[in-house]
Amino acid sequence: MDEATDFLPLDFEYLDGAEMQRRAAAFRERMGLRRTVRDFASASLPRQVIEDAIRTAGSAPSGANMQPWHFCVVESAEIKRQIRIAAEEEEREFYQRRASAEWLEALAPLGTDADKPFLETAPYLIVIFLKKFSSSESGEKLKNYYTAESVGIATGLLIAALHNAGVATLTHTPSPMKFLNEILGRPVTEKPYMILVAGLPAQGAQVPAIKRKPLEEIADFV
Repeated sequence: MDEATDFLPLDFEYLDGAEMQRRAAAFRERMGLRRTVRDFASASLPRQVIEDAIRTAGSAPSGANMQPWHFCVVESAEIKRQIRIAAEEEEREFYQRRASAEWLEALAPLGTDADKPFLETAPYLIVIFLKKFSSSESGEKLKNYYTAESVGIATGLLIAALHNAGVATLTHTPSPMKFLNEILGRPVTEKPYMILVAGLPAQGAQVPAIKRKPLEEIADFV
């Protein structure tokens, strides 16, 4: 064991079986209502809600506790406009040239296309960056480990935290996304991971009538 590492008593809430089941079922029901939204209202949200959701994301486990994520929260209408223009340029390339016929066929039922007005309409864009390297207190360059897994877990917590607070989200991943480094002034050692659109659904917003796979199709107990 590293002698320089400090350890603290675990702060953990022990629950009886009945309370565990109650909480698990209540959270399942709440998260079961989560849907990806593409029609957002322009209504603002308290920034504290976004800040607390990001703090929750920052509690995610990470390889060697390197916490290889950075969240850029975009409120500026001008910057959102720049992101939309650049993202739609990549999306047009995707729909017209890059995507296979099979991929386009899979997307067809969802009604998506290269036009992404939500990038300007929603009050917040949370751009998530994956950090390949960190720095020590002395400025030494340190390699981060299990970055994709760590940032993926943090992103999942962020989506869950926002939904729990009554905020709708949309995950958007135009490819490539290097334009986000330039627009947001992030170093080239950071990889854009996702744009998470956050806000309230527009009145009358609709979502595709899709179904989730049942437990027996997504899990085995052995």
